[in-house]
Amino acid sequence: MTVSLTTGLLAVPAFADQPNAAQLAADVETKVIEWRRDLHQHPELSNREFRTSKVIEKHLKSLGLEVQTGIAHTGVVAILKGGKPGPLIGLRADMDALPVTEVVDLPFASKVTDTYRDQKVGVMHACGHDTHVAMLMGVAESLVKVKDSLAGDVMFIFQPAEEGAPEGEEGGAELMLKQGLFAKRKPDQVFGMHVTSSLPTGVIGLRSGPAMASEDSFTINVTGKQTHGSRPWGGVDPIVASAQIITSVQTIISRQVDITKAPAVVSFGAINGGIRSNIIPDKVELIGTIRTFDQDMRAAIKVKLADIASNAAKTVGASAETIIDAGYPVTVNNPELVSKMRPVIASVVGEEMLIEPGLITGAEDFSYYALETPGLFFFLGVTPHDQDLSQVASNHSPAFYVDESALKVGVQTMTQIALTALGAAE
Repeated sequence: MTVSLTTGLLAVPAFADQPNAAQLAADVETKVIEWRRDLHQHPELSNREFRTSKVIEKHLKSLGLEVQTGIAHTGVVAILKGGKPGPLIGLRADMDALPVTEVVDLPFASKVTDTYRDQKVGVMHACGHDTHVAMLMGVAESLVKVKDSLAGDVMFIFQPAEEGAPEGEEGGAELMLKQGLFAKRKPDQVFGMHVTSSLPTGVIGLRSGPAMASEDSFTINVTGKQTHGSRPWGGVDPIVASAQIITSVQTIISRQVDITKAPAVVSFGAINGGIRSNIIPDKVELIGTIRTFDQDMRAAIKVKLADIASNAAKTVGASAETIIDAGYPVTVNNPELVSKMRPVIASVVGEEMLIEPGLITGAEDFSYYALETPGLFFFLGVTPHDQDLSQVASNHSPAFYVDESALKVGVQTMTQIALTALGAAE
């Protein structure tokens, strides 16, 4: 993709009684970059974002906001009350980093290590959550400056564990909601954004309806009967049964679901079983993932997966138990909200810089908020325009890189969305 950036940011028309999002974003840009670099040097894994939450809390309290901490372990929530009555909107940023060792040569590169699944690992903001936090801190400061013009209130949601809680723990958006995030007052609308290396700097991707896939993990435990490899007839081979299962499962997507309705993916990621060339084991474990864009299709695939595994194993005398770990739902952008905000976003970046991306088979727990209230989730490009998008490191890569000039675009866009939603801009 080649997109011109010659227009730069388009200034939102400034009226005497209306705040100017472009100026507000420009005023906080230096701070946002400084916050981002600080957070990037001090990344923290899911449910362990203790320092990060303290940085956020200190800033929000300095703005005079009502701040709640400790929700979903380390989450921070603040309420900004506008000068006039009106709706409540939610603005969300995620905070956690990944068990990835950074290889980008930056003066503020992460040198942090931690323990993940009993192994010492590097820790890096390889998905850009440091930028999300910094930008929302900037949006909060911007909106506080013009709070008297807001016809309504803002809930700032700084969420931990978007990348998934550690084994044996709960976390993320689901736990925030479970612990009462929307209990006292549910936002009328909720907004979120995510940086991506798949788009050039400043380009925004927005899609109406299903945008990101649901995610479910599965484990299939295949049980046979151990025997010597030279006498396979003396037992039941779970490895052969596993091969039958893997082959048969491919028919779910190719033959059993209506892919004209929505795409879907079933992938196996690991096969564990056996230890010697001449021993047929008792058990084999298969691990994989399911990705869908339709909730009914999601439910149907789970049933089909379990049935096929059981029946395929029986053909060779083995048995199979399927365990499905339900993950994030489909991320759906409310069509009416997208229709309303698309021209608002275009007014910030220009029509040529606002695209409709294809469906993304990655998953996002922003989806839980969007199940509760109309939601809008968009993507912000952070790859310099002189780079080949097909060659750049993707999100979650140890070489993931952010062009920091994109941060002002994100702040201005989210600020303009908030101003429009709360009647402070036309």
